[in-house]
Formats: sequence, C-alpha cells, structure tokens
Amino acid sequence: MSNPIFFTIPLIAIPILYWAYTYPKNKYKQTNLVLYVHDNHTGDDKSAMTIAGKDGPTTSIMHFGTLLAHDAPVTLGPDPRSKEVGRAQGMYINSQLDGKALYMIFSIMFNNEDYKNSTLEIQGADPFVLKEREFSVVSGTGYFRFVRGYGIMTTEFLDIQNKRGIIKLNITVRHF
Repeated sequence: MSNPIFFTIPLIAIPILYWAYTYPKNKYKQTNLVLYVHDNHTGDDKSAMTIAGKDGPTTSIMHFGTLLAHDAPVTLGPDPRSKEVGRAQGMYINSQLDGKALYMIFSIMFNNEDYKNSTLEIQGADPFVLKEREFSVVSGTGYFRFVRGYGIMTTEFLDIQNKRGIIKLNITVRHF
C-alpha cells in the first residue's frame, strides 16, 4: 500500500505554484485621466447635432425625448486649442420629463501616442443641472482592455445661446 502523503503533497503544491506564478501577471493597474470634451452645436467647428425630437432636427437637446449625436474633440486642457488626444463619439438622449437630465452613451476614441487606438466606453445619467455628476466607465479596448471605473464630470464652460460647452472628465479606471 502506498503512502497517502505522496498524493497529498502534489494536490496542495500544484495550486499554490499556479497561484504564485500567475498572481503577479494579473495585478490591476490604475489610470487617472483628466480630459475635456468640447461640444459645439453651432459654427464651423460643429461637433454635435440633433437627430430626433418633437420638432424634428431643430429640437433643442433641452427638451425631453431629444436624441443628439456627437463626435467632439477630447483635449488635455479646457482651451479648445490644447492638445487633442481623441474624440468623444456617441449619443445623448434627454431622458428626464422636465428636460434637466441626459442619458449619455459614448466612446472616447484615443488617437494620441500613449493610448492610440484604445477606447473607453462611457455610460450613465447626466443631470447637467448639478455641478458634479458621476458616470460609469463600463468597458474599453486596447490599453484599457477589461477596464472598470468611474468618472466625475463638471461643466467648465457653457454658452447656452450659442450651444457650446466644455465638459471636464476626471476619470479613474482599473485594468490589466
């Protein structure tokens, strides 16, 4: 009859060795980003437009049920001439009956050296009447594969008459 210790040692040692070998490779990295989205609904540098609403494409995003598509520059600073690092591409839907909140879903498509061809997928409510709003980072690609995170959004500049705004995104994500 063989000694049971010869069977027990491998059963304990193999999982421990596997964990010790793979654990350092699976550590999360944390990335913090501060980005600025420049939404312009008018002018030569227009980056957003109404797709549907109660009055058709002339409906203001401030009305419930309005759908807006945008492809806005994302920069490192609030100045529109600061370095562009990507584009915010997606949609806003005014989803609150009184018109004071949007549902947003968009991708930040990076085109800079650090994160070229990577994306962050943003989703959540934007009650824009609040000074600070929190949103979810639900997915990502490239450098941000398997990302999870959140962000704090603040309005840096808003010109309602000319339909222009600069939104600051302070993003914290964890990824491999």
